[in-house]
Amino acid sequence: MFDTISSRRLPLTGVRVVDAATIYAGPMIATLLGDFGADVVKVEHPRGDGLRSWAWHKDGESLWWALVGRNKRDITLALSDPRGADLLRRLLSETDVFVENFRPGTLERWGLDPEDLLRVNPRLVVVRVSGFGQTGPYRTRPGFGTLAEAMSGFAATNGPEDGPPVLPQWPLADGIAALAGAFATMTALRHAERTGEGQVVDLSIYEPLFWILGAQLSAYDQLGLVPGRQGSRTDFNVPRGCYQTRDGRWVALSGATTATARRILCAVERADLADAPWFADITGRFAHRDEIDEAIAAWVAARDNDEVLATFEELGATVGPVYSIDDIAADPHFAERGSTTTVEHPSLGPLRMQGLIANLTRTPGRIRSTGPALGEHNEEILRDLLGCSREELERLVADGVVGPTGERSTKDSKPTASTPDTGSLRAG
Repeated sequence: MFDTISSRRLPLTGVRVVDAATIYAGPMIATLLGDFGADVVKVEHPRGDGLRSWAWHKDGESLWWALVGRNKRDITLALSDPRGADLLRRLLSETDVFVENFRPGTLERWGLDPEDLLRVNPRLVVVRVSGFGQTGPYRTRPGFGTLAEAMSGFAATNGPEDGPPVLPQWPLADGIAALAGAFATMTALRHAERTGEGQVVDLSIYEPLFWILGAQLSAYDQLGLVPGRQGSRTDFNVPRGCYQTRDGRWVALSGATTATARRILCAVERADLADAPWFADITGRFAHRDEIDEAIAAWVAARDNDEVLATFEELGATVGPVYSIDDIAADPHFAERGSTTTVEHPSLGPLRMQGLIANLTRTPGRIRSTGPALGEHNEEILRDLLGCSREELERLVADGVVGPTGERSTKDSKPTASTPDTGSLRAG
């Protein structure tokens, strides 16, 4: 069984999550809960989650799936078939959280209306992830993270001043929605724990990203401001930016307070600017932003990366290297805290991936397995948990309602010796 002795002391042990979402935002909500002990049952269509086809692969194994599918058991069901929908309904009757990201109206069409599910299981938390939410004029639009990144206001303010809007190359809106969704799910679980009352969490992908962009709406409402693109600069922080060193590396720095900005200018040997009467006021620094940037850029460009970092560290000025993934993989701080970790993959062997998103001193999480094979736990869940007979299961497989049981071993992947065990849709 997946729920081994090693997982029973985790903070969410005893919480069952059924993850019927696809790709990223919805499934990542379940991944975050699974990292802290929830028993996550992934429900895929027999043809598999689209995330399995994302680059990158090695020896036929999806590296995205290994990460997002970690700490989950896997079954396959065609929910559009009434028999598949009935099996899901039976599973949800003994479940705490159900995560889905079908286009609004799809569950209802399949006879899985959340209100009906709540009548069967009054404590159920139904997490509905969609591009634009379950209400409003855009509710039926397909909602990919790209649209959220565009319509939240992010892309319009991202990129160089004289360039086009820039989208992130990573699923940023999906990831932020997953974090917000995990928070909302835990809030709903707390309510269910206190009252026995479940509810629906209506999570759009665009709203969490829109929320974290700050006071733009208030500034527009009260001041008529429409922020534009300005590269690494901001309207509330001078100096701030990325600067290239003599040896071709990049460093990032931020002077969020006057004291911090002063230390930066002293580090680059421009105390004359730091002592100027206008420097103590953010308005004055904005008026002289080009002069400040040029001074920093010239000093950094004349020195190698190590010298720049050492000088700033000695003076207590805020600067950090701009890392690529090879820098992260080699960084001892990331390793010691468990930001990066290594998990045993059934086919690939030791596999490095992100660790836990937060370290809890009393109730740490744990990575217990990488992403499972498609349908790996069909028999374990459909037969042992839901009571399907072998004959019934064979008939469901023959009719395409259930996929064949995956061939990979169901034995849990264990963290290797280097893994700290200390807490260390797209509309989906």
